[in-house]
Amino acid sequence: MTSTHHTRVRRRRLGAVAAAAGLLATLLAAGTAAATPDPGDAQRSPAARLAAGETPGQDEIVHSANIKHLANIPSTNPDGIETDIAFQGKYAYAGSYDGFSIYDIGNPKAPKTVTQVLCPGGQNDISVSGDLLFLSTDSSRSDDSCSSVSQPATEKSSWEGIKIFDISDKKNPKYIKSVETACGSHTHTLVPGGRDIYVYVSSYSPNDAFPDCKPPHDGISVIKVPKKAPTQAAVVGFPVLFPDGGNPGAPTNPGVSRTTGCHDITVLPSKNLAAGACMGDGILFDISKPEQPRVIDRVQDNVNFAFWHSATFNERANKVVFTDELGGGVGATCNEATGPNRGADGIYDITGRGDARKLAFRSYFKIPRHQANTENCVAHNGSLIPVGGGRDIMVQAWYQGGLSVWDFTDSAKPKEIAFFERGPVDPNALALGGSWSAYYYNGHIYSNDIVKGLDVLRIDDWRTESAKWVWMDRLNVQTQPDYRW
Repeated sequence: MTSTHHTRVRRRRLGAVAAAAGLLATLLAAGTAAATPDPGDAQRSPAARLAAGETPGQDEIVHSANIKHLANIPSTNPDGIETDIAFQGKYAYAGSYDGFSIYDIGNPKAPKTVTQVLCPGGQNDISVSGDLLFLSTDSSRSDDSCSSVSQPATEKSSWEGIKIFDISDKKNPKYIKSVETACGSHTHTLVPGGRDIYVYVSSYSPNDAFPDCKPPHDGISVIKVPKKAPTQAAVVGFPVLFPDGGNPGAPTNPGVSRTTGCHDITVLPSKNLAAGACMGDGILFDISKPEQPRVIDRVQDNVNFAFWHSATFNERANKVVFTDELGGGVGATCNEATGPNRGADGIYDITGRGDARKLAFRSYFKIPRHQANTENCVAHNGSLIPVGGGRDIMVQAWYQGGLSVWDFTDSAKPKEIAFFERGPVDPNALALGGSWSAYYYNGHIYSNDIVKGLDVLRIDDWRTESAKWVWMDRLNVQTQPDYRW
């Protein structure tokens, strides 16, 4: 059922082929949603709108001259929360707290909805591999079905974990397997293997009152999924990454989250490396034995980092960008009062070799535009733009701060080179919105906006032009490909 080949990255010649793969589950199959034009595109001067710190009007779109907004597919549930994105061939798979959607992005200027699946369970972090789609459930449910309802984690019968779907039929995905994991699955990461796929499950915040999530919780769950028999998927281990308990948090380190697990892990299979963002700690570890990941180095930032959220390697695997989700994604932390170093990215060089490798801090990066006090904004999900040539550029979501394209080739002097954002969802009160995930895939940027839905953008800049010649047949951002420049 599942494809056995690894992620392919190749130079694009004249055209480009896109494979497929998919997801979706039990309940509904919705019709095609028409892509809507950008209502503010080419009508505003970003320089004029943002001069002297001016905030754009409610939902008003502003962007740098080198970004073009091509299309938007509105969210079908304006009260819902759109989340992460995965890609395969000409399809994008977008998670939401309601379930997930499959989009046909064969024509990026006119994306179409293929189907939507109702399967509630926050936050439905999503990945695809061959004919399999994986969803994370990190909200306590009455059972593992797509018709479950919320139920207290204090009840033993409650369920949280990983759901697996067969997406061979994009219009009719089938839910085929669930795997319960300790403390649920906030996010997950696929680790490709020969006969098996491994899934690293990140979860946290144990409690003595939770029967299936008791402390200590100092590691990750590892699920083994046989490619030829995915319904036999099962937890095969819980490697402890923090034998000393990790960062103790407050009161020892005020304002810092106590480490009780990991939030997100990015693997670089070609180098047998992984980087973990684990609440109060950032770690670099060896995954040459997928069932037994081994920590190489661990760092903390008890001055400016509140919650280590996610990680991205550069192409040469000699740097890691860690994000700090100050305020948990719901706070207005891109304002002047918060400053440039908190709620930012931390750029670390990887020095040394083998087991002597170390993470060495170099600098912070934060978007240079102050956001309104009613806009939730902080560093969030992004991906590399594969420009090659020894240069390091990535695109990143900042919730209501929009998305930023920035260059960290000089890890001590990062700089923004492009941006796109909307004005406040509500100019009068703090409201949740903005870009949850912003990723580069086959010549375009795809952003899943929490309330506005899927945005498709194109960047035209000499610094990123070479990336348009890199063509991929899939992308799960937390399973980082080797671009082989």
